[in-house]
Order: sequence, then C-alpha cells, then structure tokens
Amino acid sequence: MKALILSAFGGENLFPFTSSRPKVMLPVANTNFLESTLIKIKEIGIKEVVIVIGKYGEQVVDHFGTGERIGLAIQYVRQDKPTGIRDAILMTKNFFDDNFFMLVYPDSCSSGNVFRNVFDIFSSSGKPVASITHTNRAEDFGTVFLNTDLSIKRVVEKPSKKEIANYVLSGAFILPKSFFTLLSKMEMDESLNSLVSDSGLISAIWEQGWLDPQWPWELLNVNKMLMDDWNVANVDTSVQLRGSIQFRGPVVIESNVIIEDGTSIFGPCFIGRDSYVGNGVLIRPYTSIGPSSVIGFGVELKNCILMGNSRVGRLSFIGDSVVGEKTEFGSGTMTLNQAQEESIKVLMPSGLEDTGLEKLGSLIGDGCKIGASNTFAPGSILPTESNIPPFITFPSGSN
Repeated sequence: MKALILSAFGGENLFPFTSSRPKVMLPVANTNFLESTLIKIKEIGIKEVVIVIGKYGEQVVDHFGTGERIGLAIQYVRQDKPTGIRDAILMTKNFFDDNFFMLVYPDSCSSGNVFRNVFDIFSSSGKPVASITHTNRAEDFGTVFLNTDLSIKRVVEKPSKKEIANYVLSGAFILPKSFFTLLSKMEMDESLNSLVSDSGLISAIWEQGWLDPQWPWELLNVNKMLMDDWNVANVDTSVQLRGSIQFRGPVVIESNVIIEDGTSIFGPCFIGRDSYVGNGVLIRPYTSIGPSSVIGFGVELKNCILMGNSRVGRLSFIGDSVVGEKTEFGSGTMTLNQAQEESIKVLMPSGLEDTGLEKLGSLIGDGCKIGASNTFAPGSILPTESNIPPFITFPSGSN
C-alpha cells in the first residue's frame, strides 16, 4: 500500500511563521509536522509515499529528497495553484495501482501513532477506514455522525451550529482506488458520503492526543503534547559539558552542542545540533531550541520554541513564545507573558483574536533583529524580518 500526503494546504492563520514556510515544515519538539507523519507511516510498514507540494514546496523537497534518509521512497507532485484538496488528490491518481491507498493530511500531530490505529482496523475489516477523534473545536473541522455500530453514518465538511457532533475527521484514511472516480464527479465530502452509502466507511476512533493548530500560539500546545511522550534523556556523546551542569527530566540534546558552567536544564526540552548555551542559563520545561542557536549568559527560556539559528543575548527572558529562524535578541530582552486582563489578545492580520490564555509571550517571525533592553507586551507579534531598535516597549504605548 502507498500513502498520499497532502502537504500543500493549511496554515493561513499561522502568521508570521507560514510567511516563509509551509505549515507542515513548522518545527516542534525535535521534528516538524511532515517528518513526524512520515516516520509514523514508515513504522506501520508503508514504504512508498506521494507528497503533493505547493507554495514553498521546495523546502519539502530539499529536506526529504527521495526519502532515503528516513527509509522511504518519496515522489512529489506540485500543485502550483491552490485549487483545493479535491484537485490535489486527482492529480495523483496515476501513481496508485493497489486496491487501497492511505490518504493523509499532515498538518496535525498526534501523541502515539494514529496511522497504526487506522491500519489495524483496515486489516481486520478489509473496508475503507477514516480516523476520527474528539475535539472541543469541532466547528473548525469536518464533523462525523456515527451509527450504533460506530461505522460512519454521515460526514459534514462545514457544519452549522446545529450539525456539530462529538467527533471530527482527524486526517487519516484508507480508501479504495475507486475513490478517485467518485472524486472526479463530486466534492470531497460528497465522495466520502457516497462511499458511506456504497461500501461503508469504518471509523477508527483516536482517543490519545491530537492537535491541528489553527493559530500560531497553538504551536506551543503541539510542542508540549509531543514532549509529554518523552520518558528518557538522550544526550549525544559529542556534547561538551564545560563545568557543573544540572539536568532533570527527559532532556534531548543533539550533536556538537556546547554547554557552559552553571546552566540548569529541566526537561522535557530539546537543544538542536551545533548550538551554544552560555554560563548560568536556565532552560525550563517544554523549551525547544533549534539547531545552530546561541543562548547567552544568564538567559531564561521557558515553554518556548526557537526554530533555529537564533541568538538570544545575555540576561534575556523568552517565555511562552514562538520564535522564527535567524532571529536575534539583544541583551536584556524581556517577553512579558502575563496580562492583567482575563485573557491575552493578539492582533493578527485578520483582526484582534482572543487566545483564551492567561499566559502568552511573543510570536516573532523569521529574521527579526531586536535591539537590547526591549520589553515585549504579552501577545506581541512581529512579522518576518522586522527590526526593533533598542530600549523600546513593544508595542508602543503598551503597559
């Protein structure tokens, strides 16, 4: 069986991080969405994958190539215009000869292997299968209604308030090759419902963690969910520990990292290859530091994602924040992470969004340059390649 992965979609609301990469390449917890998907697909025995790529698709090709590095054979199909999921699937129909194929939306993450659950149910039933899960935001996803035997009764792609059910599609299917014919005549939800009426569609209920982030601050939730699966430390033998270093919990550190005296690292957390951590740094749980980063003296990092090639100047605090690649913080930068009001609001391109969070730091795009002694208000957001001079309270006039 081959797998079809649709990587050209999603991420419209994940500004500023999808201004320079596809959603599936967003780094979280020592991986990215697409790599996590591919590894889990390989674990269930699938060896051949077709990936539909779109905007920034060259990043996918450059990162995964032919798939040899992770033990897969990968072919790519480019969808130059964002004409939807239906067209993306139909573009690939000549790549599939088997009676069934696996269809995957890789812009969500799960704790555990959701694809194994789908594959096991298919193996025992021999019928088409759709993974479903429970979420408290069912209105954002395709709603699924079930029969008493837990087979799927009906799929509603964009449910009204009256149509919202307990379960939603969670982005993994095993479908017959005849699905391509259905899809050539009707839309995705209509094709699924036609399959329900014809051969039936079995539900594979996923009861472990599952997240499909719709907003940039929700990347922190994905990072935490994946790190919560870690239960052992893994420090590469090439790591240089220059003095007394305190470790606690599942700490993952890649090759050629240097850590200076007096640093405390509390897991779960991750430090990418070729990074440098200065004296007296405090790295608190759920921190992910991407490769080739430099963390200066006395810095405190807490529940944050630094996507890589970042520089954090001495005596700075980065908390509950997401930071893009190649971003530089001057010394003494503070990302305040708690507002006086009930929840923190973020000014997105679409308007002011209430995060519902009591704690949130900053959302900082790729390539930003931030001068020394800056203070960022909770929920601050910086577009890609912004430049902030020193001694600023951002945004201007915030408390």
